[in-house]
Amino acid sequence: MNVEPPIQAKLLQLAGVDAELTRIAHRRTVLPEQQEVARLEAERNAHKDAAVGVQIQLDDLDRDIKKLEGEVDAVRKREERDRGMLTAGTVNAKQLTELQHELGSLERRRAVLEDELLEVMERREAGAADYDRAGALLSNTERELADAERLRGEAVADLDVAQNRCDTDRAKLLELFPGELLAVYDRQRAAHGVGAALLQARRCGACRIELDRGEIARIAKTAPDAVVRCPECGAILVRTKESGL
Repeated sequence: MNVEPPIQAKLLQLAGVDAELTRIAHRRTVLPEQQEVARLEAERNAHKDAAVGVQIQLDDLDRDIKKLEGEVDAVRKREERDRGMLTAGTVNAKQLTELQHELGSLERRRAVLEDELLEVMERREAGAADYDRAGALLSNTERELADAERLRGEAVADLDVAQNRCDTDRAKLLELFPGELLAVYDRQRAAHGVGAALLQARRCGACRIELDRGEIARIAKTAPDAVVRCPECGAILVRTKESGL
């Protein structure tokens, strides 16, 4: 294949644009801003789960409190009824003894229930404090996440601008090359990452291998418009005064 040397030289510009596109694509996959967003999303979800867990505990404690309050109230009403009967003086001696015994039992039962209620209420108060802390951590993480998402958006926008510029430059360059040359370039780039490179000081700019003297002598005898490829990696070699021929 023969292509005018100035057109072959333009392959270096195309290779440069393609290298930049590759860097942009790689940066998208390892974007620090995206990694920070992912970290904060995981942290936010952990705080949400913690808050939900505490809320479940609070709901359980609220049910326990309501149940104990009901039991305390029932015992208190029973005490009031018994005391009312004692005060009224309408019971006989046997009933009086039974009522006094029952009142003693009710007072002890109420004391136990009130102690249990106090303990559960204290646990509920501690749980509420835990819930407030979880909520504060969640709110703080959500603020940090919003900032991180903004920074990620700015970074992605910058990459989009760079990619659009490269895509425009590439489209203009493609118009300069014959289809056969582009086909060779694209196949080489797809297989090895670099389609064309400068032959500089007898070294291939793609694989960085220095060509032996025999290969250099062969290339030196090749017509200037002949398309030459690296014997090691296959990249199209663009020859200039820097090639050492």
